[in-house]
Amino acid sequence: MIPFWKLNKVPLLLTFVSFFLYWLFAYDLIRTEYTKLIILYCSVWVVFILLLKYAKNNIKFLTAIAFISRVIFILAIPNLSQDFYRFIWDGQMLSMGFNPYLTTPDYQMSLGGLSGFPNQVELYNGMGALNASHFTNYPPINQLCFFIGNLFPGNSILSSVIGFKLIIIAADFGTFFFGKRLLERLNIPVKNIFWYLLNPFIIIELTGNLHFEGVMIFFLVWSLYLLHSGKWKWAAVVFALSISVKLIPLLFLPLMFWWFVSTSKNESNHGNKKWIPAFAGMTKLISFYAIIGITTILLFAPFFSSEFVDNYSQTVALWFNNFEFNASIYYLAREIGYWFTGYNEIAVIGKILPILVFLFVLGLTFFRRKIDTKILIAHMLFAFSFYLFLSTTVHPWYIATLLILSVFTNYKFPLVWSFVIILSYLAYINLNTADKSENLWIIALEYVIVYGVFIWEVFFLRRFPKYKKTI
Repeated sequence: MIPFWKLNKVPLLLTFVSFFLYWLFAYDLIRTEYTKLIILYCSVWVVFILLLKYAKNNIKFLTAIAFISRVIFILAIPNLSQDFYRFIWDGQMLSMGFNPYLTTPDYQMSLGGLSGFPNQVELYNGMGALNASHFTNYPPINQLCFFIGNLFPGNSILSSVIGFKLIIIAADFGTFFFGKRLLERLNIPVKNIFWYLLNPFIIIELTGNLHFEGVMIFFLVWSLYLLHSGKWKWAAVVFALSISVKLIPLLFLPLMFWWFVSTSKNESNHGNKKWIPAFAGMTKLISFYAIIGITTILLFAPFFSSEFVDNYSQTVALWFNNFEFNASIYYLAREIGYWFTGYNEIAVIGKILPILVFLFVLGLTFFRRKIDTKILIAHMLFAFSFYLFLSTTVHPWYIATLLILSVFTNYKFPLVWSFVIILSYLAYINLNTADKSENLWIIALEYVIVYGVFIWEVFFLRRFPKYKKTI
């Protein structure tokens, strides 16, 4: 019998190299070490691609590597993001019986803080002035994750970080479980799931930097699996859980319209009475929306008050009307605004761009009357891509949702974006040290690559679903 080592010599060597690189990334990197950051990120990506090449059909082996890579980050404090300080803060507020939506950290500290609040000063200083001055915008299931993560034994910041990471790793396992099943049902190669699960971007941004997009994605993939399996009522409940982690899945709701009508037509046989399955589909769709709405309201109910509504809507609006980071089309629109008015028109542009996104989603909704789950996911991919293209703020971890949707399609531009998104961490490198604004040349390089691949795949390879009139 040939020894396991000889059969898997190259994949095993690559595995050890990847583990070492992840260890360096987790425990020996400071965010401002830009050269080291780029070298490590590119190196771990090369190993990732080679692993998929040499072990692409060994599902168990790749799965083990993916989760061991995550375990390497367990004891590491996030080094590329400070958002986790606010996560711990909100979780501590809940554990002490306070509604985290009703006060800001600035307000709490102005009153002298709360007694019995572990690491209060360190958390306040760590989250930064911007985070501390605003009300929390994290939905209730996300808040529940913050609460549970803080239950991990110990009162240190590290103990809470470990608790959060265990939740995110568990969510990734759920994404793998239901994602693999959905791929099998759609007759798509199961190995596609590793473009997400083994992707260095996902491992670093979710487990490493503690972003809960991974939990939202788990519920989203689970919901899509249930929907494809015909269990649309349960799919609606799980979809609401996804919304209650991050609000992004709300964008996909209009796209469900023709899916319900199409599946009802496939399940029904009523001769020439075509209106009967269409009516059944509409009835299911309305019920689907109702279940999502009721479940979401029930999840928000424990926090509900008029003050909560004001605070939450005000905070969400900030993402469209105040914040700017790593944008593309918005930055072009902003420059045009400067030419005409001489000042930043984000207040106006920030209201127009969401309307354009909504109109685009409606266009996708009625783009093709007969759709299946594959086309539905492709439409979701394009809807969210358009949203990101027009956003005023595109943080790196936002790409995670785009990446998981691409696993179920032929499109690879999200995969390319998950690689070049590292450039956004270099956005504040300027030759003029007094200039604290973003380096638009670096951002331009990122988007030239992303848009180049996007245009090539969509328009030159003709992969975008074309409208076909149903008979």
